[in-house]
Amino acid sequence: MYPEERQQAMASVIAQKGRMSVADLAELYAVTTETVRRDLAAVERLGLIRRVHGGAVPASALTAIEVGTTEREHSHAEEKERIGKAAIDHLPPAGGSVLIDAGTTTARLAAHLPTDQDLVVITNSLPVATRVSGLGGLRLHLLGGRVRGITQAVVGDDALRTLSTMRVDVAVVGTNGISMRHGLSTPDSDEAAIKRAMVESAHQVVVVTDSSKVGREDLISFAPIDRVDVLITDTDLSDTARAEFIDAGIDVVTA
Repeated sequence: MYPEERQQAMASVIAQKGRMSVADLAELYAVTTETVRRDLAAVERLGLIRRVHGGAVPASALTAIEVGTTEREHSHAEEKERIGKAAIDHLPPAGGSVLIDAGTTTARLAAHLPTDQDLVVITNSLPVATRVSGLGGLRLHLLGGRVRGITQAVVGDDALRTLSTMRVDVAVVGTNGISMRHGLSTPDSDEAAIKRAMVESAHQVVVVTDSSKVGREDLISFAPIDRVDVLITDTDLSDTARAEFIDAGIDVVTA
């Protein structure tokens, strides 16, 4: 196979799989990892892929475009439901505190919160607050500030000041993208600031996201990968990505 043919084939398989590691590509095309890296550099110059730590993703995986809550609610809905249920096992014990981020996956967690457990729930999400407010055993705190219509999340200085005074047991955080090099990322700077403050306020950080976000790198990184304690995702997570997360010291749970 000529280099140009191999490079085109690499671009196609990366587009199909969503992410491929250098090692997997080297094995697939029976070439050295150095050859794969040269091929990826050539394909990247054509704008077909973007190189990430240890491999490559389609060019469309890196974005600064934000999708609204309504559209995201119907994307990977079954996976989000399973992830939300699985996240219940990572709540703090009775008397503890949990910070729940805005997002369609974290909202699934809120729908399954136990009603008979003494738990302090803090959130910046209007949908999460609406669901939690009717649950008897939970003590709800809604962060104050400006509401972003596209995500129905509270953002801004007021919320940041409140978070700076808090120390919670667990923060359950959503993300638009997660990669080894760029960490957790999102398109909007105001959302990134809130998410960063949530991560910094928590003893333990639990990230809930479907596997389509793995390898994706959005505009603004709000936390490095080593700040994640637990990643809860779906069973479509690749073996390569799972191994990378585990090697980084992250407890990976698939649902």
